[in-house]
Parts: sequence; C-alpha cells; structure tokens
Amino acid sequence: MYVTRIEKLLCAYSPVPLCILNPQGKVARASDKIDEVFIYDGIQGADVFTLTGIKYLDIREATGEGRPLILSRNEKVFKILTSFIGEGELASIVMYFFDVTDYETIKEQRRQERCCMAVVNVDNFDELTSSTGEDAQMLLATEIDKVVRSWGAKMDASVTHYKDHLYLMIFAYKHYEKMVETKFPVLDEIRQLETESDFPVTLSIGIGVGGESLLQTDQFATDALDIALGRGGDQAVVKSARQIEYYGGKTQAVEKRNKGKSRVIAHALKQLIAQSSRVIIMGHRNPDMDCFGASLGIYRIAVSSKKEAHIVINSYNEALSAIYQAAKETEAYSFINSEKAVSLCDEDTLVVVLDTHRPSLVECPELLCSDKIVVIDHHRKAEEAISHMILSYMEPYASSTAELVTEIIQYSEEKKTLSKMDAEALLAGITVDTNRFAVKTGVRTFEAASWLRRCGADTAVVKRYFQSDMESFKIRAKCIAGAEFLDDGIAMSVCQGENPNAQIVNSQVADELLTVQGIRASFVAGKNDRGETVVSARSLGDINVQIIMEKLGGGGHLNTAGAQVDMSPEETLEQLKVILKEFL
Repeated sequence: MYVTRIEKLLCAYSPVPLCILNPQGKVARASDKIDEVFIYDGIQGADVFTLTGIKYLDIREATGEGRPLILSRNEKVFKILTSFIGEGELASIVMYFFDVTDYETIKEQRRQERCCMAVVNVDNFDELTSSTGEDAQMLLATEIDKVVRSWGAKMDASVTHYKDHLYLMIFAYKHYEKMVETKFPVLDEIRQLETESDFPVTLSIGIGVGGESLLQTDQFATDALDIALGRGGDQAVVKSARQIEYYGGKTQAVEKRNKGKSRVIAHALKQLIAQSSRVIIMGHRNPDMDCFGASLGIYRIAVSSKKEAHIVINSYNEALSAIYQAAKETEAYSFINSEKAVSLCDEDTLVVVLDTHRPSLVECPELLCSDKIVVIDHHRKAEEAISHMILSYMEPYASSTAELVTEIIQYSEEKKTLSKMDAEALLAGITVDTNRFAVKTGVRTFEAASWLRRCGADTAVVKRYFQSDMESFKIRAKCIAGAEFLDDGIAMSVCQGENPNAQIVNSQVADELLTVQGIRASFVAGKNDRGETVVSARSLGDINVQIIMEKLGGGGHLNTAGAQVDMSPEETLEQLKVILKEFL
C-alpha cells in the first residue's frame, strides 16, 4: 500500500515525464506528461521493450549501476534516469525522461565541426621525377597538385603544399565521415595519372582525428602517415585516441632504385656494434629460412667486428632442420636459448631484431627491455611495433629481410669474410620469401642473389634445404585435392589433422593453388602440433591479403600474408568468407 501511494504521488507531481515498470517489464503507471515522449494513447500495460527498444533486463542493470540511458523518439532525445521502488526481485522501476534534444544537437554540431588533419605524401616522388623528362616533370607535378587540391576542395579543406611531395590538409569531421564512406577514391584517381615511369603515382595519407588539442591531432596525423609509409604506401591510415584504421593498399610497394639508405644503415650498424660489448640476434618465433639466413648474415658482421655474438633460437620446425643442422655442424655460430640470452644481456648489449617488428612475435620478448635495439624487417608496419629502436631499417618494398641484410653486408668493410654457409643461408631466405623468385622480386633482389652466388652460394645445396619429407608431401597433395573453389577467383582448403610443419605446408598449398587458372587468391588453414590454427594467404596482387589477414589478427604483405587464430580451420575459413564480402 505504501509503495502504491508513492507511485501515485510521483505520477501526479513529477515535473518531467515518467513511467513506472512492474517486475515483468510492463508499464504499471505513467504521468500525464508521458505523451511528450510517446505518441501512443494509453501506454499502461505496454511492454517497455516495445515502447523504447530497450530490454527490461538492461534497464534493471543500468538502474543497479546508476547509469543513465538514452532514447530517441519523435525527433527528440531523452536522457533516462531510473531508480528502484521497493526491494528485491519484486521492486518496481521508475523511469524519468529528461529532454536533452538541444544539448545533443549542440553536441553533434560540435562533433561534426571538430578539426581533423591529414598529411598527404606523394610516394616515390624522387623516383617519379628522375625517370621523367624535364618538360614532363612540371606537367606531372601540376597534375598531382590538381588531383590533391580538387579532393581537398570537395571537403572544404585548407590545403597547404609545403614540400614537393607533402601536403597538409585541415577539414571538419563531417567530411572525414564522407571520406570513410567512399573509401578514399582519391587513391584510385591519382593512380590513373599517366607517367613515363614503369610504376603509377600513389599517395600515402595519414589522418589525425579526435585529438584533445590541435597539437595532438597533428601528431596523430604524422603517426598515421608513418604507418602508411611503413606499410608500403598507396593507402590511407586514420589514427584516433582509440584506434587505427586502414584503407586502400591495392598496389605493391615500389622498389627504391637508390641504395643510399642501405649504405647509411650499414655504416650506422657498424658503429653501434663497435660501441657494444656483445650482439644478441633474434627473429620471430618458429623462424623460417628468411629469418635464419638474415641472422647468420648479421652474426657474420658482428664477429668480423671482433665482437661476441649469439643467435637466439628456442625451437624450429622441420623445414628449417636441414639448414640449422648444417650451420651447427660448422661450429662457426653461437646458438643460444632465451634463458641464456637474458642472462647475457646488459646495458652494453646490442639487440638486433630481424624479420619482425612486433613485440608479441619475437623469440625472446624479455630482450626488448634493452636500450639498444636495432630492427631490420621487410614486413608492412603493423599497429603493434617495437617503440624504442635506436636504428630501424623497415622497407616493405624488399623481397625479404635476407635481401636487406645482404645489401648491408655489401657495404660493410668485412664483406670478404662472408662464408659459403652464410651466403647459402641468405640465398635460401630470399628464395623462400620470393617463392623461388616468382613474387615480390625486383631488380635489387636479383642483384643481391647474384652477389651471394659470387660469394660461393651453391644453388644445388640451397635447393636441398627445401626438400620435404614424404608425409608432408602426402598431406600437401591431399590438401590440394580437397580445395574448394569459390566465385571471384578464390580458393580455400583445410589441411586435416595436426602437423608440426603446418605453417610451411599451408603456405606451399596456397602457392600451388594460385597456379590454377582463374584463381586470384588462396587461403589455407590447418592446425600445428600445438593445436593452433595457422592460416596462409596468397594473392596475385589485385586482392590485398595483408588487410584480410589483419582482420584475423595477422599480417604480412599485399600478396603474401598469414595469421594464427583460436578457431578451428573450418570455422576460420567460414569467417574468411564473411570478411571477403567486404573486399570483393
């Protein structure tokens, strides 16, 4: 009786619209002002979910937490405050509706007018102009400027051209939302410009959104551009306080013809080695040929500089067994585990990370506490990256880390000390990551390979390192035979059972499926001996498998990528089919 009187008084004298819900989620009572919220007559007895679209259990939860709810009705916005009348499961809930339409309108206007910044970089501008005649250079620069400014004009943006290849744009958030909806068509438009080069004009765009100040927004844009360039260019990257988003990335990174950077990196690395007490080299977990070959190359530079050096390897798969045993039998290298590496690492130790830049993937994460870290990698830059490097050489145009390390050795003073084993390991690394020089292979790749051949690398020996056992061959054949061919040139397959060489077998099957006429991309999933599902993705270039694999928490390159997931192989491929609908 007491509760009923309270409910009546609330409904009679409340200055704002309210209704009272019974324990079943039905409207028990409502004030006369409730018609400001709902246009229906006689809402008593109606279900609250039917009226508001908010579940009764969610209302109870919000009431217990003292959390407000928001409701949009009849072109108005209401903030709902709730409280219990009574106790326990039989308690009623009173809902107060406060009209906050004006406040929300101003808030939305403020959000739409927030300042966003974009830094636009013309990729490989120097290479473009150097391969273009003098008469055509000015015309090409004018055409690029016209496309960029035309795009800026559509957004009512302020456009400042402050370097030959750089633009700064400032625009309102409402225009950014339109850019996202249209997926940055300027990336495609700029690619249509005719040039005298053998590669197209592309843009890298870094956008900063939602900073607490103009300075922070500007920093977001700069960071986003660094990521876009680190991922090979021809894409837009948006950074806010909460997340990083990627758009574009449809073309392969253009190979830089000038080797000046390799020379600078080689000199800087030599100096860092000279200033260190020892060098500890590590790659990613379960190293592949590229990672292993690059490690032997850096080891040779360190030893030639008369420095103590060690390579960290905790475990390796069957595919690396032959070359690892061959290297170990020479007794020319020091291989240690993570425990030994951590005990050796001190403030004067130089840590060289190869073939990855992601802390979660390195062989020994504890070594990343060092103040002296060098990263050499050929993968496109991921959101997760080692943050405190004193030297970074990340070039996504390169075929492999082994190629980058080979060029560094060429410019080091001790290049004549490269052993036959070093040369063969480096050549094996290049061969694997280029799928025997079939993909992501540029002029510099062949130059590096030919230099290693002159250093004594035997191609017959390298080929023997790639031989697989009979069991893996049978698994591979069965996986190819069971492949599913989808529309739009997509092939998918599952490698049954658990295989310690799942990563190698999957990648080989994915490569083989690409040889089928009409297939543009292939995806192969299978479990390794730890029960993890390993996915390998390959493409001929018009489908960016890196972005697709990033949706599964992986990464890689435009036409070669992979991931490890917790789902079963079958569930993974079903998830991939859903993801592919966004890109096809």
